[in-house]
Amino acid sequence: MQDPATGKTRFVVVPASYVFLLREAAGGTGTEVLLQLRQGTGYMDGHWAAAAAGHVERGETAEDAARREALEEVAVADLDLSFATAMQRTAHDLPIDERIDFFFTARAWSGEPRIVEPAKCADLRWFRLDALPDPVVPHERVVLAGLERGDLAPLTHFGF
Repeated sequence: MQDPATGKTRFVVVPASYVFLLREAAGGTGTEVLLQLRQGTGYMDGHWAAAAAGHVERGETAEDAARREALEEVAVADLDLSFATAMQRTAHDLPIDERIDFFFTARAWSGEPRIVEPAKCADLRWFRLDALPDPVVPHERVVLAGLERGDLAPLTHFGF
């Protein structure tokens, strides 16, 4: 998009919300996160990712998008969301890949997580934060590592 005042090209920012469902591991041995194995999406297929994530729709808050995606993708509702971080993300040369990602965690919800979209999700599993599978979507791995270490900043960056 071109700025009429300056003639410079502006980029479009795409907002997305992510939900990491967390629980205490059996025997109190750490924290587990629910991840999905992506398939058939055209983006990072074959990678493990947040159980629920997607674009924020026009007129929707990031929190509302997180709740909607959790219901649509893993059939959980009434999430007790906690804000984790906002991530500014770029790929420099891709016109739509300027992103603002809002990451939330939830330790309480209603419903039993399950695969709702089998064409897009090959598997859904709990993993300890200190024993993540490989591969994990790279920018999500950054957030998960910060959650595991306990030093996740409110604003993070990826791709710069």
